[in-house]
Amino acid sequence: MNPWPLSEAQAVRAAASRLRAGQVPAEVVEVLEVRGSVPREAGTRMLVTATETVGTIGGGHLELQAIACARERLTRGERAPVEKRYPLGPALGQCCGGTVTLRHTSLATQAEADWEDPAPRFHLQLYGAGHVGRAIARLLAALPCRVQWIDERDDQFPPDLVLPAHMQRLCVDAVAGEVASAPPGAHFLVLTHSHALDLEIVQAVLRRGDFAFLGLIGSRTKRARFE
Repeated sequence: MNPWPLSEAQAVRAAASRLRAGQVPAEVVEVLEVRGSVPREAGTRMLVTATETVGTIGGGHLELQAIACARERLTRGERAPVEKRYPLGPALGQCCGGTVTLRHTSLATQAEADWEDPAPRFHLQLYGAGHVGRAIARLLAALPCRVQWIDERDDQFPPDLVLPAHMQRLCVDAVAGEVASAPPGAHFLVLTHSHALDLEIVQAVLRRGDFAFLGLIGSRTKRARFE
């Protein structure tokens, strides 16, 4: 059993496979288009059956109406796709203020292979496979991002590790040398077992000058020394 959590997109896909296999009628509710301030981005999907929902399009009255519409379609046996536009403020009393267009489709008419994965929100190099690194990695497993998880100690990675496709485990001797492989605008979290190694990595990141975020774990004394 893989201990790593599924991302929302993976959970929806897994549920879609389960519902297809069980021949359970289901509706796919997809955020087709957004304008202004909205709770979820275009491409977000939710599955609705007569008794359950998987995923979320943002909650609130928008989601309640979408679920009600989906279940009405299931009751009537409708399969033709339909699109509905919701102004969140005037129509639903939500304070987001934007506009969301939803598409309702029968799961039976959709090919799972046609579903695109959400675009990664960031590229992160996570340095350190100790207890803090492992805790952060578990959270990252369920997020739409790209992760390089780096440590020089192979035995620090969890045994029988099976990472999701968007995460890469790297066990290398020259840990700080991996900084150069990150794309421009990457994020860095530095929390290795060695203050000297942390300093080497931080210096390499600062020399690049094109990163979006650099985080370092440590005490006030460590911060003062590094500065």
